[in-house]
Amino acid sequence: MLFYRCPADKKAQNMTQFLHPAAEQGFSTAAELYQQVRPSYPQALVAWLKNQLKSDAAPVCVDLGAGTGIFLPILQQLSPHVIAVEPVAEMLAQLQQHYPDVQSIQAYSHALPLPDASVDAVCCAQSFHWFANLETLNEIYRVLKPGGQLLLIWNQRDTSIDWVKALAEHIAPLEGDTPRFHSGQWRQVFSAATGFNANAEATFQQWQSGTVEQVVSKRLLSTSFIAALPEHQQQQLKQQFEQMVLQYTGKQPQQQIDFPYLTHVYSFTKITEQ
Repeated sequence: MLFYRCPADKKAQNMTQFLHPAAEQGFSTAAELYQQVRPSYPQALVAWLKNQLKSDAAPVCVDLGAGTGIFLPILQQLSPHVIAVEPVAEMLAQLQQHYPDVQSIQAYSHALPLPDASVDAVCCAQSFHWFANLETLNEIYRVLKPGGQLLLIWNQRDTSIDWVKALAEHIAPLEGDTPRFHSGQWRQVFSAATGFNANAEATFQQWQSGTVEQVVSKRLLSTSFIAALPEHQQQQLKQQFEQMVLQYTGKQPQQQIDFPYLTHVYSFTKITEQ
């Protein structure tokens, strides 16, 4: 076998996959805020993804760890055949409210209720670091067609900007053991698995425009490990975020600001046995 496969009994034992407390509590309590304040994805990403898929027909795409559905407008430009998968009920409810016509499923990443070799692409937007394990890669491998694509996408704050870096350094001590993109630990699972070839990666720049309160302080409050904190601590942090922005930029909470992001995307192809 080219790829790690879970024995059937082991897979059955894992049907109640552990959710990190920051994800379980933070995303369940802040699902509506998440939908309101998280940035979208750059339009330039559509052409890049189309090039990776290399399909004349409309591909079947799975949005794995879909959250509240923020990545769905990008996927809907690639194909009408989109399936959203999300384990947190409150996040899924937001998705279903905003995208009622999209097929959606409540399921864990390692136990997808989809047939073998049934999808052309599995896309993980702002999510793969939560389930970067062999069981999940095994399941993604199972549902992908031969030559299918695993696409990983993250919006990351551009810390080359002084005030953005200051905010990132301020919240870093709060992370604890919360899985994060910038730790790079998500990459390690590919060292243990031989079922995927890395194809390409790219970075896109974008800005989220709005008031300081909306796109900076409330956006940071939607971060999993911050959203899991008691309300009084969140409000203290909100005041600190807004004070830091004022110190660096001179902008008050209700003034407009452009929050800079870098969108990182990675493409992997399913390898089939020879």
